Parts: sequence; structure tokens; C-alpha cells
Amino acid sequence: MQYGLCNLGIVPIRLEPSDTSEMVTQALYGDLFKVLEQRKKWSRIRFAFDKYEGWIDNKQYIEIEEANYKSLSEAEMKLSYDLIEFVSDASNNLYPIPTGSDLNGLALLNHKFDGTIITTKNSKSEIVKTSFQFLNAPYLWGGKTPFGIDCSGFTQMVYKLNGYKLYRDASEQATQGDALSFIEESEPGDLAFFDNAEGNITHVGIIMEDNYIIHAHGKVRIDRLDHSGIYNVDKKLHTHKLRVIKKII
Repeated sequence: MQYGLCNLGIVPIRLEPSDTSEMVTQALYGDLFKVLEQRKKWSRIRFAFDKYEGWIDNKQYIEIEEANYKSLSEAEMKLSYDLIEFVSDASNNLYPIPTGSDLNGLALLNHKFDGTIITTKNSKSEIVKTSFQFLNAPYLWGGKTPFGIDCSGFTQMVYKLNGYKLYRDASEQATQGDALSFIEESEPGDLAFFDNAEGNITHVGIIMEDNYIIHAHGKVRIDRLDHSGIYNVDKKLHTHKLRVIKKII
């Protein structure tokens, strides 16, 4: 088994080993993964954080030893919090990194970081506050940053910045936590999941106070939430059908 560490800010992870293939998620600076299969130009990887799999360009990560993988994956999360910051190498070259980047590998990469670092697990009350950091970020399938993000990438990153782990896709996140029977039982920071006509969960958002929800749909936006689903105040119609509300924390 081989192991890898993402040494660049934002790296696309593809469905297939091709630059033209669909981006299914992104590797952020400091992300750890196992290399399941290695080809001449591409490697199929499994992330340590959420076990998600995809293909990464071999030029966009470095290989590390198993001992380093284990020690870094077992370390407490140490994340960058600023919207965008830089790490620098021994030659003072700068590498831009987004919020939520993992800084545990700085010493291994021989990089320096002078920005804001967060290490603690926050209370549930911080979830909605953190979500505002992504407000108006454009929707991007597979995205995980304020410069482009999808619905489950949004919830995963907000929870990650508060010290909690969510799976990558909405359907996977819906398997976590405890289900609530009514919206009235929910608290700010709980997750609401929505399904399509076939009954498959395809969307997720973070519940706010007073029956509002913040979610990624076109952009990260705030809409009304009722027993039917999400009511888009701009379009004046329901855009998503409510399936279940889950209490993760």
C-alpha cells in the first residue's frame, strides 16, 4: 500500500483518470490518502478523512511513508481558518491554501504558516456562524471552498471547521446522526436532507433559527424551510422536497 499527502491548495479529484472527467470532490492542502491504484499519470485514492475515493493527477501530490500517514491521520485536526492564506517553503515560494486546509503535515513538507490556526472542537452554536463564511460562494459540483462548493461539500467543510467529521456526499451524510420527527424539534446547526422524485437523497443544508436554512443552490444562500421543503424567496416556489432532519451534534 502507498500513501499520499496533498501539497497544493486545491486539487481536483476525478471520477475517471482523465482531465476531462467529472470532478467529484477536491483535495485540499494537507489532505491524507491511501493510494489504491497507481498508473503512469493518475492514481486512485481513498481519503483518510471521509474514505471518499477518486482519481488524482500524480503531479499534484507527494508520496509519504506509512508511519507518517498513520501519525498524521491520528493527530488532532489543526486547520487553517482564514478564507485564503499562504504557506511558504524553504525557498520562500508561496502556496495559496483555502480555509479548512489541514496543517498537520507542515513539518513533513518543510512548510511555514503564519495565519490563523484552529484546533478545538466547537459547540453546536458555532455551526451557523461558520456557515456564513461561505455565504454567496458559487455552486460548483465537487467543490469544497468559498470559491466554489456543492451542497454536501458545504456542510462537510462547515462541520470540519468546528471539529466534526461528515461523509462527503449528501446520501452518505444522511446515514449519520439521529433522525428528528418534526422541524420543531430541530436546532440551529442540524442538517436537513432532501430527495428527488425517485426517493434518492440529493441535497442537504444547515438549519438556522426561525425556519430558515443555509444551503448551496446556485450559490450558498439562505431560504425558508417548511414541512414541504425549501421555499426559494426569489423564485417564489419550493425547490427541494424535505426527506429527513438529522441531529449530528
